[in-house]
Amino acid sequence: MRLAEVERGDSLRNRALIRVISLALGARLPDAARVAFYHKAFVGTALGAWTQEAMRGPSEWTVPERELMAAMVARWNTCPFCVGAHRSIAVLGMDQAVTDACLADHRTAPISEPLRATLSVLETMTLRPDELTADIQRATAAGVTRQQLTDAAAVASVFNIITRYANALDFAIPTDAEFGKAATMMLKRGYA
Repeated sequence: MRLAEVERGDSLRNRALIRVISLALGARLPDAARVAFYHKAFVGTALGAWTQEAMRGPSEWTVPERELMAAMVARWNTCPFCVGAHRSIAVLGMDQAVTDACLADHRTAPISEPLRATLSVLETMTLRPDELTADIQRATAAGVTRQQLTDAAAVASVFNIITRYANALDFAIPTDAEFGKAATMMLKRGYA
């Protein structure tokens, strides 16, 4: 069900701001950003701060690795909007072929063993949380630190929420070019 409020924002000021940002971007402002303007107390401020901290705060994971994690959580949650958005940001800092190979199957992608083991933890966390203990043990055996697992769990937690509301609100899927424009802005600006 697509809510009209997602299109228009919740005030005249926000509607004008959405138009200005869309013009500056040269594309329609993606729905994830539009939702942040709709009832900020529900989604904008708190979720934006949490997402900013998980995605751009201090971490042993790089920003592109965390964006890849977000894209993977989106893939497991069948959220095409978030897959496209976070894949586009990830490829700004890592090889597109590696990103796409990971999205196809992280078990065979040319990535480090700690990242592969961490993605397996996030997959289990997302799809089969009752099996998490064994994956965490495998990840630590692969060299993943407790802090890396904590940081990755923060990314997965926030994107397990975001992907579900993106699907529930029926976010429009931008073109690859529009995702690319938004990705450049998101990489520079962050989430808050």
